[in-house]
Amino acid sequence: MRKTMAGLFAGVGLMWACGTSAQAQELTIFWAEWDPANYLQELANEYEAETGVKVTVETTPWADFQTKAFTEFNAKGSAYDMVVGDSQWIGAASEAGHYVDLTDFFTKHNLTQVMAPATVKYYAEYPSNSKKYWSVPAEGDAVGWSYRKDWFEDPKEMEAFKAKYGYDLAPPKTWAEMRDIAEFFHRPDQKRYGIAIYTDNSYDGLVMGVENAIFSFGGELGDYQSYKVDGIINSEKNVKALELYRELYGFTPPGWAKSFFVENNQAITENLAAMSMNYFAFFPALVNEASNPNAKVTGFFANPAGPNGEQFAALGGQGISVISYSKNQEEAMKFLEWFIKDETQKRWAELGGYTASAKVLESPEFQNATPYNKAFYETMFKVKDFWATPEYAELLIQMNQRIYPFVTAGQGTAKEVLDSLAADWNATFKKYGRNK
Repeated sequence: MRKTMAGLFAGVGLMWACGTSAQAQELTIFWAEWDPANYLQELANEYEAETGVKVTVETTPWADFQTKAFTEFNAKGSAYDMVVGDSQWIGAASEAGHYVDLTDFFTKHNLTQVMAPATVKYYAEYPSNSKKYWSVPAEGDAVGWSYRKDWFEDPKEMEAFKAKYGYDLAPPKTWAEMRDIAEFFHRPDQKRYGIAIYTDNSYDGLVMGVENAIFSFGGELGDYQSYKVDGIINSEKNVKALELYRELYGFTPPGWAKSFFVENNQAITENLAAMSMNYFAFFPALVNEASNPNAKVTGFFANPAGPNGEQFAALGGQGISVISYSKNQEEAMKFLEWFIKDETQKRWAELGGYTASAKVLESPEFQNATPYNKAFYETMFKVKDFWATPEYAELLIQMNQRIYPFVTAGQGTAKEVLDSLAADWNATFKKYGRNK
């Protein structure tokens, strides 16, 4: 890594100002095992070069991440100083006292204005609209779409599509257009299919996929402050959204009933589908010719709008929190102060991290850096998330259990499924005394 003399002197000045032997200090950040964690380690190495503070990003496979993190939290262990935790953890981690309250830090650095508003709302704030903050938005992410430009731009395909549907073939601007395009390209006899969507129900894949439709149809999961769900999760808007998601499943490749991010990238790399849903964090592999033979003909678009013009996407990504059992909280806070600087956020984006900084996201430099950054920018100001309450895991399991048989096997009706889910969630919130 290159470092300037100015950077070195700035680092020395920081150590003197802090009145501490920073060179003897070390920090450990815990995260899941994936490329963004590697980028964060690169960034942390630059922090060490500036300050002398060694920062190690310790990782574990995604399947173990939540279990390992909360095992350490519940034991009040000090193995980690910070964690880049899922947005859904924030309620459980804050109420149990695992996270340090960062409200004063947010106020001091005006982070509600510095970071994209939706990332503050879902990565940092709990309870909803409380103006209490527990994480600094770190790895912005959401669901977007990749597509086969060569299929879309084939003159014969364009002519045939226009003749059948009455409008030009292009990346869909609405879910209705996406449904038409999925139907048009669905050709099982040619082993070519219309669309790849999330269907895996082992964690949040299927739920994230359905949320993309629900939010864009103008629906919500419930009232995050009153915990009211009747008439919200089972609203007519949500019924129509779930029905369309089920219809899209009919245009997926065969054996698509347990598919998540790996399979959805393969839908593009292996010439299976015209369009594919995935987190933006997995799009770098699609512009790399070593991992995608179709890289030159792969395009990207943001989640389309619903029937009334609403355009939202399901939120992924994480915020970085200071662990309350850490013995290095003061040093961790200094790292966060460095992390939120404009120049650091710009560097974070350059390395491959998905910044949540509004200023960086809005810059032409960022938006033109990759074929998918423009869609990412558009998306990060239009994201919504799942419940962040401590019992989110139970709510997630219940939603999976209700919607999976309908989406993948057509069991019951969308209305019946969502009515049953409303009853499940009511019972859960009652059990935990949420909706008194």
